Amino acid sequence: MLKKGERGDGMDKLAVLRQYFGFPAFRAGQQTLIDAVLSGRDALGVMPTGGGKSLCYELPALLLPGITLVISPLVSLMRDQRETYRDARYGAYKLLYVAPERLLTDGFCSLAQELEIPLVAVDEAHCISQWGQDFRPSYLKIVEFLQRLPRRPAVAAFTATATAQVRADIIRILQLHEPETVVTGFDRPNLRFEVLRPKDKRTALLQLLSERRDKSGIVYCATRKTVEQVCGLLQEAGFAATRYHAGLDADERKENQEAFICDRSPVMAATNAFGMGIDKSNVSYVIHYNMPKSVEAYYQEAGRAGRD
Repeated sequence: MLKKGERGDGMDKLAVLRQYFGFPAFRAGQQTLIDAVLSGRDALGVMPTGGGKSLCYELPALLLPGITLVISPLVSLMRDQRETYRDARYGAYKLLYVAPERLLTDGFCSLAQELEIPLVAVDEAHCISQWGQDFRPSYLKIVEFLQRLPRRPAVAAFTATATAQVRADIIRILQLHEPETVVTGFDRPNLRFEVLRPKDKRTALLQLLSERRDKSGIVYCATRKTVEQVCGLLQEAGFAATRYHAGLDADERKENQEAFICDRSPVMAATNAFGMGIDKSNVSYVIHYNMPKSVEAYYQEAGRAGRD
């Protein structure tokens, strides 16, 4: 969360960009989206992972009055919610992140009624569409939450990948008003894509990881059974690997995820239930042990590499 004292009062957006974010110029699409939300318009940004989506709401948050609300699927958000709510009421933050599951809880609704919220940013907005590869029913609560606010703020939605159908769903379901829409493309120049056809996948996987022993990465598998097999294979070979799939209980999923994030287990074998919203800055590679379910899913999952 950005503290209220860290703001760009009296500065223009380029000065804020340079002073607070350290960038000399905007990337493709950023200025168009920023100008839209600063003028109170709705917006939709489809920009590749690493393309600077978050700047499109973080920078306006410094220039707008009140507090900018960011709806994000990050799993670790708001653990200290009582202290966070209190500080938000006292005006301590310019940015407040909330998971969609919390939006309609009594505590958060009460807080939101008291705050000046000029902008709501929806991260990973493809989650609102059943045609998006990471559909989350809790995203459907966003519109009801917006309707409960004393005044509708500008709404800006962001995602790294969205087909035309998913973009239309985002605009329709979030009820965006003639949004400024920017699609900057999907190229990730820092990523290299490769297809291997080994005679023995197990041997090939061990070889790939042996070449990356000092790196952190994710091995995606199609089924829970394969996750268990791959994790066991890696652990037997001496890799600090862990596992993640929907068949594990919540405590183990949380424990394994934190082991990965904290690099106690830098290799994660997982189904596609893992990955979105994982805040880890040194993920170097992604390996698909099985074919992903769609091109969109592959792009989203592969895009979790190159964070280092």
